[in-house]
Parts: sequence; C-alpha cells; structure tokens
Amino acid sequence: MDDVDRKLLAALQRDATTAYAALGKEVGLSAGAAHERVRKLRERGVIRRTTVEVDPAALGRHVLAFVMVESAAWMGDSADAFAAIPEIQEAHVIAGSASVLVKVRAATTEQLQDVLRRLYAIEGVSGTQATVALETFFERPVPPLRSP
Repeated sequence: MDDVDRKLLAALQRDATTAYAALGKEVGLSAGAAHERVRKLRERGVIRRTTVEVDPAALGRHVLAFVMVESAAWMGDSADAFAAIPEIQEAHVIAGSASVLVKVRAATTEQLQDVLRRLYAIEGVSGTQATVALETFFERPVPPLRSP
C-alpha cells in the first residue's frame, strides 16, 4: 500500500459516495486509475464494505454499554452465539480477567438488562460486568497510516 492508496482510503472514509473523478483529482490520478486502485483495495480486502453511518439515537438506541463477559472456558468458538444478539455491535475475544468484550446499543436500560440475560444463556458464560457510557466524545474509523 502506497501513499496514493492511503489518500484514497482517507477520502473514502470521509465520504464513501465520492465520485471516482473527484477521488482521482484529490490524489492526482484519472477517474479510471482511481477506480482501478479502489477495485484492487476491495479485492485485497483492505476495503471490506461500503456502508452508511447512522446516528444510533435517531434509531432509538440511546444506551451504549461495554460488557466484559466472563467464562470458565475458551469463548473463541462462540462468535455465532454473540452475533445472534442483534443489540451487540461488536464482540472481541480479549486477554485479562474477562474472555470477551462486547459493545451493546440498546433503547433502554431494561433492554440492556435483557441483553445481559441473553448473554448468560450462551454456553460457558459465567458472569458479566457492564459499563454504561454517559457520553461519547467521538468515534472514528481506522486511519490509513503508514506501516512502521
């Protein structure tokens, strides 16, 4: 990945609907060359998908919580069970006192409590510790920085 690819990624992260002509102009390429670069970034899996960022509060998801999931067994094979809970936005196998960290968006604290109940139904889960966010300063995409 070179500097042109990084600039293309940064531009697409700002606005994924930018026309190839505008992308090319921004990075010093023709529209066709910009399109080809983006196609190759998709083929290599650098660009995994193109999506729309939606305000969770506009959808009634006012509660954001990070939940540490404890278990007595390895949880690395439980991805499908976590994915089956639609309020979970992210799930990560982690090192430390907990086994999995999940990011949950719920409408109410009652709905969050229901998510916690459903987490306990996953085989191997022995405990949870939820932290509710009061305010989010920012969320941002991964910047396309140079490799060390």
